[in-house]
Amino acid sequence: MPVRYREVAVTTVGFALTEHRLRSYFEGREAYRRTGYIVVHRQGGDDAALLQVATASREPLFSPITRVELLAGPDEAAFVHAADVDLGVPSQVGRAAVREAPGVRCVIVQGRYEHVSFILDPAPIRVRLVEVAPPYPPKLLDQARRVLEVAEDLPPIMLEPEIFDLVNLATARPAERYLYPCRGSGIAPEGTEVFYLDERPPRQDWVLVGCERSRQIHQHFYGDEPPSVEICPRELSAPGPDPILTKCCNLEEGIIQDDTMTVVPWGATLSEVHAGLRQLAAAHRR
Repeated sequence: MPVRYREVAVTTVGFALTEHRLRSYFEGREAYRRTGYIVVHRQGGDDAALLQVATASREPLFSPITRVELLAGPDEAAFVHAADVDLGVPSQVGRAAVREAPGVRCVIVQGRYEHVSFILDPAPIRVRLVEVAPPYPPKLLDQARRVLEVAEDLPPIMLEPEIFDLVNLATARPAERYLYPCRGSGIAPEGTEVFYLDERPPRQDWVLVGCERSRQIHQHFYGDEPPSVEICPRELSAPGPDPILTKCCNLEEGIIQDDTMTVVPWGATLSEVHAGLRQLAAAHRR
């Protein structure tokens, strides 16, 4: 993708979009000093091609084109209209390319504000986002989506949610009473009693639906460790080749990179989620 969509010029010609004709037509013509790419439409048709151009100088306002390279001909390019896509946000462009023109090598997008840009060989980083719910939407998933809607400094990223339901996790260990970390954790399986650790209720014969930090707090409050069901997304994440974004309440600040897994604090801010995605992308490139 171009760094800025203002590097992309758009024009229409009245001939077939072959490499020879395009080169002959554009070499020697003037181009604006910021132009690095030209999207070319064939008049009266749906064909489009993408060129990369160089000019004699970037100093004057206009300068002759000295080099023309065909990046994608009409057999490799698709032009799509996606009025909701901000072309300055790579993840929005990558998502539009995969959605609107799957398998196409060069996707040219006319997006928000009628701007035009492109993505060549679209291959967004697919990130497994592991989280627990309720609440819905799962907080980390919602935060990551919000970040990717505006992050101009991140490469194209597509989230693949893996959400573990807290009630379903609890049913793996049947009990009459369950202890959740807090009311935000949701409800217990039908027909059971539910208590909340942060309210420090009187000790009951219960199953703790929590994580290591919850077990530590229980030990502090009651002097023992009850039977429990693990709900830490970091612990529930199965390793694999794709990068993982998840969270852990034992991490109070900062970000951890553990092989392909990026971990942010349980109560991560949007800026921490942004930093986590940036670190994940850097690790993925390596």
